[in-house]
This record gives sequence, structure tokens and C-alpha cells, in this order.
Amino acid sequence: MSHALQMITAFAAMLFAGAALYVNVVDHPARMVLETKSAAQQWAPSYKRATLMQAPLALVSLLSGVTAWLLGASIWWLVAALLIGAVVPYTFLVVMPTNHKILEPDRDLSSVETRELLQKWARLHGIRTAFSLVAAGIDVWQLGGASPS
Repeated sequence: MSHALQMITAFAAMLFAGAALYVNVVDHPARMVLETKSAAQQWAPSYKRATLMQAPLALVSLLSGVTAWLLGASIWWLVAALLIGAVVPYTFLVVMPTNHKILEPDRDLSSVETRELLQKWARLHGIRTAFSLVAAGIDVWQLGGASPS
């Protein structure tokens, strides 16, 4: 049972990390080549769709990692689970205020402020990406046979 949970944990963390990295390295930079209004208009549906995929992945990785640890897996499974799980409160507390500003109904999507908000969003998203990459790395390391501690 614990090994199955570890596989689920790692798989969800790797999917999250891969998607997050894609956003930071490919999707958002490509969007930012557009004029600001078009970039903001493209960001909104992209953000909403990504949320539907990434939030469940983070929660699955968190819950399965914690459960694997409770069933006797290494403390590293807990560490990785807490790292990937940290993206959820980080998103609500740190990223969401920027999201809400970008999505304000009366926002001038062509403004310099909108471009700055999109750039800020990318930096904030980069922190989520880093957390998830570290978590996925720990998971892969543990799957590779690291000795339990």
C-alpha cells in the first residue's frame, strides 16, 4: 500500500512540476510577447484551466505523501508532501491578490500596470514551480531507493 501511495505522490508532483515549469518557461513568456491587452486576455482562461488541473494534483500529492509517511515511509515523503502542499496556501495568500487585480472587471487591460501585474504573477508562479520541482525531485530520489531515515 505504501509503495502505491509513493508512486501516486511522485506522479502527481511530477505532473504538477512539469506543468508549472512549462508555464514559466514556455507559456507565459510566449504570452508576454503579445501586446498587454492580448496577453491579459489570454492569461485569464489559461489561469482558470491550469487551476483545474494543478490544484487537485497538489492536493493528491500532499495527501498521498503524508499517508505514505504515516504508513512508515521515510520522513522525506512527508517533506516532499509538505513542499508540494505549500503551493496551495501560498497561492491563496500570495498569488491570488495579484490574480484578482488582473481579473478586475474595470481593469484597463492595455495599461502598464496590467503588464507589471502579469510580470509579477510570473515571478510568484516561479516560486510555486520551485517548490514543486524540489518536491518532485525528493520523490524521485526516494523512489530510486534512498535509504529510509
